[in-house]
This record gives sequence, C-alpha cells and structure tokens, in this order.
Amino acid sequence: MWLVALAFLASCTTISPFNQKAYEQATSLKVEALALMDKAITPYATQKQSVDALKLNMEKAYEYVKGLPQNEETANQWAIIKDPSRHSLGGFLKRWEEKSTLGYTYIQEAKGEVSEAFDSVIGLESGKKKADTAHK
Repeated sequence: MWLVALAFLASCTTISPFNQKAYEQATSLKVEALALMDKAITPYATQKQSVDALKLNMEKAYEYVKGLPQNEETANQWAIIKDPSRHSLGGFLKRWEEKSTLGYTYIQEAKGEVSEAFDSVIGLESGKKKADTAHK
C-alpha cells in the first residue's frame, strides 16, 4: 500500500522541463573534469589554473540549475559534485591540492565515482519532459 501511495505522490511531483543549456553544461563539464583528473599524477601547482577554471565553471553550472524552478534534485546533485568534503570531484580536487600528486589507481577509482555523479546529473536532465515548442 505504501508503494502505491509513494508512486502516486511521485507522479504528482512537478519538476522543471528539460533544459538544453543545463544538459550541455553537465556533459561538457564531465569531459573536462575527467580529463583534468588524469593530470593529477603531476603536481597540483602545474594545473592550478585549470582546476580554478573548472571550479568556476562548476559553480556557474550549479548556480544556473539552482535558479531553475522546481529543480532541487539536480541542484542537490551538483552540490555533492562540487563539495570538497564529499567523495566526488570537489573532494578529489581538495585531496590533489593537499597531496600535490595522486597515484594512478586512486585517480582511476575516483574518476569512476565522479563519472557516476555527472551521469546522475545528466540523467536527471535528460529524463525531464521536453517542453512543447512546436506551437510557439
């Protein structure tokens, strides 16, 4: 009975429609982040500009999706990705800065987690209903 009630409530929940810009930001930042993570075998200081640029672009993406109405779930996932205290991209970048370089095995494992986190954002966005623009 609870499952039926939860399914009904979930179907009543309104979420924002698909947003092409949010989708493009997420897919682009995923590729950029994973490529940068590969460079963590080199000293952090040599990639600081790239890290700062990635952090800035992530912050822009987060603020963009946070500002969309009824988009809390996607905004929450972005918050996890960028949080330096979590086991996602923000935490990886913080660890890289603290350790200067990271080992190949650690980088590969972390890339898997970061990739999944981005896939969650991408899946949330691509799963949204596309607005009917045929009549506009």
